[in-house]
Amino acid sequence: MKLIRTGPAGRETPAVLLDEGRAVAVGELLDDYTPRWLAEDGLQRLAEELPGRLDRLPSFDPSTTRLGPPLARPGKIVCVGLNYREHAKEAGAEIPAEPILFMKAPDTVVGPDDVVLIPPGSEATDYEVELAVVIGRTARYLADDADPLAHVAGYAISDDVSERVFQMERGGQWDKGKNCETFNPLGPWLVTADEVPEPQALDLRLAVNGEVRQDSSTSDMIFPVAELVRYISQFMPLYPGDIINTGTPQGVGAGFDPPRFVRPGDEVTVAISGLGAQRGRFERALVEGDER
Repeated sequence: MKLIRTGPAGRETPAVLLDEGRAVAVGELLDDYTPRWLAEDGLQRLAEELPGRLDRLPSFDPSTTRLGPPLARPGKIVCVGLNYREHAKEAGAEIPAEPILFMKAPDTVVGPDDVVLIPPGSEATDYEVELAVVIGRTARYLADDADPLAHVAGYAISDDVSERVFQMERGGQWDKGKNCETFNPLGPWLVTADEVPEPQALDLRLAVNGEVRQDSSTSDMIFPVAELVRYISQFMPLYPGDIINTGTPQGVGAGFDPPRFVRPGDEVTVAISGLGAQRGRFERALVEGDER
């Protein structure tokens, strides 16, 4: 299934995208796609109930309305740094011996086509196409012989927007450059895990104003999705509704010489095979005293 949420920010309602490009509203079957809904086997119940209700549920064209993040009120967002071989090379870094982890606040999440705000004082706002993994079952201290992918509810596109000066030059913590408002467009869909049998064979692409900057595959990951779920579970429990941003391939703005960061008015399109596409615009964040 492809799960979507539509409507104004903060008032989205759940729907399911159909193969023919239509969608059906499923508000009669559930309140919203939340971590609690996932924890209570919501995906299985929806898969069982939906076929018999399709003819009676309201259908609509999702292209006529705003798409919100496909998951409401996500839990923690665990991010992985330098997880693509070619990206590590362009950064001049050694291949990590273990995954590099950092956190991103859930309130950075916005819809896939929402405006991304460049923060005041930014010199180096950057983009990062990433495969987002949404957890569906609690993963805690998974053993080496466990099946980590059995804990995955589905996959989505994430743009791990970053401010490189804040990240690298303002005191040693990446969090400062990763948690500005709107810095995690997510979606357009949450594609359930059964429709993504091989997460290490997905094409990723990102373009700025139509110019392709990132063009790679999840096959270039240093640590694949299954290993990331197992590894992270050794340090913190992963609960339903938590998200793992699995890293970005080469071609980020910081990787060019000179760097090529986004500017107000730039349009960034992001796509992953089978997971849809984002089309977001970057604009300067307004502060007190600015004209609105």
